[in-house]
Amino acid sequence: MERLQKVIAHAGIASRRKAEQLILEGKVRVNGKVIKELGTKVKPQDRVEVEGVQIEQEKPVYFLLYKPTGVISSVTDDKDRKTVRDYFPYVEERIYPIGRLDYDTSGLLLMTNDGAFANHLMHPKYEIEKTYIAKVKGIPQKHEVRLLEKGIRLEDGVTAPAKVRVLSVDKRKQTSIVELVIHEGRNRQVRRMLETVGYPVVKLKRERYAFLDLVGLNAGEARELTPHEVKKLNSLADTGKERV
Repeated sequence: MERLQKVIAHAGIASRRKAEQLILEGKVRVNGKVIKELGTKVKPQDRVEVEGVQIEQEKPVYFLLYKPTGVISSVTDDKDRKTVRDYFPYVEERIYPIGRLDYDTSGLLLMTNDGAFANHLMHPKYEIEKTYIAKVKGIPQKHEVRLLEKGIRLEDGVTAPAKVRVLSVDKRKQTSIVELVIHEGRNRQVRRMLETVGYPVVKLKRERYAFLDLVGLNAGEARELTPHEVKKLNSLADTGKERV
């Protein structure tokens, strides 16, 4: 079951906020009954009408985008900046990102119109791994890497244990390339983790999401997930363990 306003938004009728307004104004019926309560949940077989017109549920679609830097992980932006939705002019469904990547971070981002699927993948209890490659100022020492691996205290709490590797160093420029694998999704988490141990991020890219990677894609390109990949992601969330 899903919240009524989400069902209306996913059907392409209106934004979530506008859908809530339509409900409050008594313009939505479920199985012939006017619904004005925002918390109402409906089943797929329920008949939902908006202003007297029955809505049709969109077919679920799933995409993998190689997000460039300088792009907002949103479907709209009040500052008229480029958003990830702009890379899908050919997609009629109301897709949106699963989670987000910072404006200055590039890499793998999933897009869908399947709310249950998105919520499943974002739930922290399933511990789905995301792999990031960061270029940082300075050269992390072994004890600092261990701190990141154990979990460090940020302003919003201690991070979960991470997998960390220093892939390369440039002693002349005093920079390093560091790989971090985390399963949390806090705001700007990787940047904050590295800054906390004294290594500001110069460049950041998400290279993997669970078993998915960016092979074959350039920045700004996208592809549709295969049914098998969707099934594996659902299975991964159900079990909480990564299966390749």
